[in-house]
Amino acid sequence: MSLSERPLPYLRFDIVEAARMLRMSRATLYQRIRAGHLAVQKDGRRTYITVAELQRYVGSGNAPTM
Repeated sequence: MSLSERPLPYLRFDIVEAARMLRMSRATLYQRIRAGHLAVQKDGRRTYITVAELQRYVGSGNAPTM
């Protein structure tokens, strides 16, 4: 497989995808966003979270537990 045949990695995820990866509900993810624990990107009406932001959140050790 050549480099040109490799699929591009995902750079950002929508809320449902991000919640699934973080193993939390959409509601909990929205709470964390409102509390300022996660930064989002808006593209029109759509909300996305970047891979870098997910990695920062998980790696920070500051993720609140419930």
